[in-house]
Amino acid sequence: MELRKVQRTGGGTFFVCLPKDWATRNGLDKSSVVALSETPDGRLIVNARHSVERTPQIASLLPSPLLDREIMGKYLLGYDIIRVEAKDRMSPGDRERIKQSSSRLIGLEIVEEDYSKIVMQSLLEPSAFPPDKILQREQSIASSMHRDAVTALIEGDEHMARNVVARDVEVNRLYFLLVRILRTVIQNPSLSERLGILPIDCLDYRLTASLVEAIGDKSVQLAEAAVELSGVKIQRDLAQLLLKLHKVAFDTHESALKAMFARDIASAEALRGERKTVENLLSEVESLVHRSYSSMAFQVLAAASAIRQIYGHGVDIADLVMPRTP
Repeated sequence: MELRKVQRTGGGTFFVCLPKDWATRNGLDKSSVVALSETPDGRLIVNARHSVERTPQIASLLPSPLLDREIMGKYLLGYDIIRVEAKDRMSPGDRERIKQSSSRLIGLEIVEEDYSKIVMQSLLEPSAFPPDKILQREQSIASSMHRDAVTALIEGDEHMARNVVARDVEVNRLYFLLVRILRTVIQNPSLSERLGILPIDCLDYRLTASLVEAIGDKSVQLAEAAVELSGVKIQRDLAQLLLKLHKVAFDTHESALKAMFARDIASAEALRGERKTVENLLSEVESLVHRSYSSMAFQVLAAASAIRQIYGHGVDIADLVMPRTP
C-alpha cells in the first residue's frame, strides 16, 4: 500500500497524484483518460484499462484420474475456456467423464471436439446472475426436497423418494454456479456494484449456500431411507412424531434464510430456542421405534437423525445473520 496526501486547488477541487511507475506500466501520458468508480463500501477504483476488452481466461488440462475435479476447480475459479487435450487419441472413458462434468456445471458448454481434445466454454454473463436470486432458488429446491422426502417416508411413496434424490443434482449445480459468481465478484469490484453485493458479504453467501446444499444432501438421506423401506407406510403414532420433528426443522431453515436476507437478528436468534424441542422429539421417536417398530428401526432412526441435522444447518444459517453495513 502506498499512502499519498489529498491536495486541493484554490477553486476547491481535490486531487491525488498517480504513482509514476503505475502510470508508466499502464501506458498513461498527458491527456490519457482513466475511469473512476466507487465501490459500495466507499473505495475509489482507478482503472487505466477501462476501454480494453477483457481477455478470456483459458485453462489447459491433460486427461487424468482427477479430471472431473480439475474441470470443476477451473470452473469455480472463473475460467472462461477449459481445454482438455490428450497426447494422442482421447479415450471413450475420458470423453464421457468430460461430458458428464460439463452437464453438472451451469453454463459450461462443449464448443469444440475432435479425436484428441474437447474444448468447453462458459457462456455465462455474471451480471445476469444476482447471488441472492441463485441462493433463493437453491433454497427453494432444497426445501421442497426436504418436505417431499418426509412425505415419501411417511406415506411409503417410493416414486416420490426417487424424485427427491434426482433433484439433488440441480441443488449442486446452483451451488457451484453461486461459488463461481462470488469468486468473480471478489475479483471484480465493478461487478460487485452492479449486483449490489459487497465483497465482504461473499463469504456469508458462500457459507449459507454450502449449508443449503447440505440440507439437500440430508433430504436425499431421508429419501433413501424411504426407498429402503420399499413402500412400507409409517403408522400414525410414529408419523405424527416425525411430522412434528420435520415441522420444527423445516420452519427453522426457511425462517433462517428470510432472516439472513432481511438482516433480522432478532428472528435469527429466536430459532435457537427450538433445540430442546428437537431433542425431546428425537428421544420420543427413538423410544417408540425401539418399543414398537424394531423391524424398521435402522431406516426410521437414520431419517430422524437427518431431520435433526437439517435443523442444525438452519441454526447455522441463522448464526450468519449480521446487521446491515452502515
